Amino acid sequence: VLIAIGRDACTRNIGLQTIGVKINEKNGKVPVNDEEQTNVPYVYAIGDILDGKLELTPVAIQAGRLLAQRLYGGSSRKCDYINVPTTVFTPLEYGSCGYPEERAIDEYGQQNLEVYHTLFWPLEWTVPGRDNNTCYAKIICNKQDNNRVIGLHVLGPNAGEVTQGFAAAIKCGLTKELLDETIGIHPTCAEVFTTMDITKSSGQDITQKGC
Repeated sequence: VLIAIGRDACTRNIGLQTIGVKINEKNGKVPVNDEEQTNVPYVYAIGDILDGKLELTPVAIQAGRLLAQRLYGGSSRKCDYINVPTTVFTPLEYGSCGYPEERAIDEYGQQNLEVYHTLFWPLEWTVPGRDNNTCYAKIICNKQDNNRVIGLHVLGPNAGEVTQGFAAAIKCGLTKELLDETIGIHPTCAEVFTTMDITKSSGQDITQKGC
């Protein structure tokens, strides 16, 4: 990373103070409720200016579409800001959907979670002999809800493609049991999610000796 300058929310000079819309003075972003409604009932905000929400174009599009349907189409569907698949397109990609482990602990309590994880070795790395303990996969399960998967993380080739596929399953209520019952495509990176059996709490070694 050479430079990461972030983005500013240009909300301070558009007249929001005139109508009483509150903003976060630290970053200029707008706090809203779960229906994108500001503290002024007839003013809504969507997209990157939302305080504490993801700065992703597809999220803004989805939130805007659902807001329009609620306001004018009689819908009650709200935007899901938790189960959002996203990827960092570094040379070795990182993808995630759902809760990061730290936030899951804050939300559900560590005693109510089970975290499965493993290192893995992509098949295409075997010929050039690249390190077989660089890629990593992890799922976070809620033990109080049938071991439902509330967080999925993967560091490896094509992580974006892998994450996008599993995101739909997570939206459908994916559980650890369903993952275990899913037949993997061998040899793929995504297959690792169907064979995970080491929990983080066990402290067992997750290094791999082959693909």
